[in-house]
Amino acid sequence: MSKGIVELEEGWPFMETGVAKLKRILEELPEPAFESVQYITLYTTIYNMCVQKPPHDFSQQLYDKYRGVIDDYNKQTVLPAIRKKHGEYMLRELVKRWANHKVLVRWLSRFFDYLDRYFVPRRNLLTLNSVGLTSFRDLVYQEIQSNAKDAVLELIHKEREGEQIDRSLLKNVIDVYCGNGMGEMVKYEEDFESFLLQDSASYYSRKASKWSQEDSCPDYMRKAEECLKLEKERVTNYLHSTTEPKLLGKVQNELLVVVAKQLIENEHSGCRALLRDDKMDDLSRMYKLYHPILQGLDPVADLFKQHVTAEGNALIKQAADAAINQDASAGGVQDQVLVRKEIELHDKYMVYVDECFQKHSLFHKALKEAFEVFCNKTVAGVSSAEILATYCDNILKTRGGSEKLSEEATEITLEKVVKLLVYISDKDLFAEFYRKKQARRLLFDRSGNDEHERSILTKLKELLGGQFTSKMEGMVTDITLAKEQQTNFADYLSASLTTKLGIDLTVTVLTTGFWPSYKTSDLNLPIEMVNCVEAFKTFYGTITKHRRLSWIYSLGTCHISGKFDKKSLELVVSTYQAAVLLLFNNAERLSYTEMLEQLNLSHEDLVRLLHSLSCGKYKILIKEPMSRTISKTDTFEFNSKFTDKMRRIRVPLPPMDERKKVVEDVDKDRRYAIDAALVRIMKSRKVLGHQQLVSECVEHLSKMFKPDIKMIKKRIEDLISRDYLERDSENPNTFKYVA
Repeated sequence: MSKGIVELEEGWPFMETGVAKLKRILEELPEPAFESVQYITLYTTIYNMCVQKPPHDFSQQLYDKYRGVIDDYNKQTVLPAIRKKHGEYMLRELVKRWANHKVLVRWLSRFFDYLDRYFVPRRNLLTLNSVGLTSFRDLVYQEIQSNAKDAVLELIHKEREGEQIDRSLLKNVIDVYCGNGMGEMVKYEEDFESFLLQDSASYYSRKASKWSQEDSCPDYMRKAEECLKLEKERVTNYLHSTTEPKLLGKVQNELLVVVAKQLIENEHSGCRALLRDDKMDDLSRMYKLYHPILQGLDPVADLFKQHVTAEGNALIKQAADAAINQDASAGGVQDQVLVRKEIELHDKYMVYVDECFQKHSLFHKALKEAFEVFCNKTVAGVSSAEILATYCDNILKTRGGSEKLSEEATEITLEKVVKLLVYISDKDLFAEFYRKKQARRLLFDRSGNDEHERSILTKLKELLGGQFTSKMEGMVTDITLAKEQQTNFADYLSASLTTKLGIDLTVTVLTTGFWPSYKTSDLNLPIEMVNCVEAFKTFYGTITKHRRLSWIYSLGTCHISGKFDKKSLELVVSTYQAAVLLLFNNAERLSYTEMLEQLNLSHEDLVRLLHSLSCGKYKILIKEPMSRTISKTDTFEFNSKFTDKMRRIRVPLPPMDERKKVVEDVDKDRRYAIDAALVRIMKSRKVLGHQQLVSECVEHLSKMFKPDIKMIKKRIEDLISRDYLERDSENPNTFKYVA
């Protein structure tokens, strides 16, 4: 090119030779590559034509010619080449032409770079790259995209049916859709993705209809799982990443949501059958498939709850039937079996919740609600709270009671029992029964291990707070202190020159507030026992002057020696029984009335004692007349001919049914608890409507027991009568706190 002014008519033909060379290279025709000198000459020509002063500044004309070159190439070369081919071949041609187009635009942009750097920004025009993309989009893409979409969907369909396809080709075609969006995904989404989603939904809808008729639930789920996995791979291999959630959503909807009811509730192989047959792998698969779906797990959790509830109810019915068919002595055994089976059931389904259902809160809730249903049912008139307390008592007794558990097994079992307690609504009733049984274990030295006693209290304290266990902990502490005190008493007796009892005496001092209330009576003790009591009183007076001793003889145990004709026997009896037997040291025969006067007992107590000594298994006394009942006209004499193969025998008292008293005590405590809760709520809120007060009271107390609504209403009326609360003068359903 000559120096000086470069006219358009002179410069452009030179540029056309460069463009023609580039096109020949793209069309793979024989053409040497661009040399540096050629490239620089072409760039310089454009530069010179753009920097000349008007009217020789040809920037606008060159900008238009740049567009014309690309448009002509697309119309005359690209479109005809693509139109000639179909299906997969058309896609290959499209991919090739799109790649060539990008090369063409890149090289032309270099030749016309000066326009991009100065002319385009000044005039606020499209960049050269954008002009090139717009040309391809408007002239090629718009015409070809529909056919390309159909061809791609056909290939995807083939792949879904198991055929091998060229995934790299599809990836490149998807790049064409994405690249023609000018930096946005709108073209890909509207021209391809929407059709893909629609086609996928139709495909999997047909599959779901076919598979649901042919396959069992586990087989269907395996196929659905495989399909979802393949669709994810499809996105990874050639679709755009934004398609994944939409595509999987469509597949999930057709394969899982639409057929959910039919699949999950399938009578022969659905969720119920999987639970029944312990198919944990299939349940895990069901969870994984339905977990990503909104509310997809709800029906699974509901069936899980129904299944666990049914199994629990079956255990309760089994225990109730066994209790009816067996005698009373075996009832306790059945209760132990029931709790053991409930623990096993809980262990089993906790594994399901943890492993199959990945500790999902929905299944924790389902398990909790299921256990709450059957764990609060009575068995043959015995509450679940009492059954659980009895089970604890059994395993905490010496040598593990009937359970015969090792130290480690006992600890694990106690932990599981506390987990069961969570589901019992009447926790206060459990506490009272447990405390009664704990008291007997501690007082009669039947507790197997102090560590276990303290361990379960620690667990209960963590679960329900210090107030729940404070009395129980106090009882354990009392026993520990009593043992130390007994050692001190023994030392005191050894050191005393005047006090010689002639009897081994053990006294346990208890704190009234910690222990259950026991019946006391002014029993006239035998003189031997009176001396013992006085000796301990004297000793205790040396320790403290501020505590008053109240003697509970009903809890005492005596070992007395019975001199019978054949041999002497050691009789293990209660203090009351011992008092009765010792009367016969001074008289061979005594009437009922004489014993009543000498012992100063109530009629009910004496009848019970005499029945145990004359009508029970061991007839230490002979009753006249002989019968199974005690009357006020009966007379009794010592049975010197009594004997037994054992050298030591325990003479039991007829068992007393303490259940009624425990329930009454708990009801009384509940009244106090409701009163306290109501006052506490009103003190903080000052004014509150009836409905809200009741619901807040229920919420306050539900951790320990489910308060009866009628009871709450009665307590509100009682608090009004005692001037703690008052009704609002204008609205009788609103209450005010009276300060």
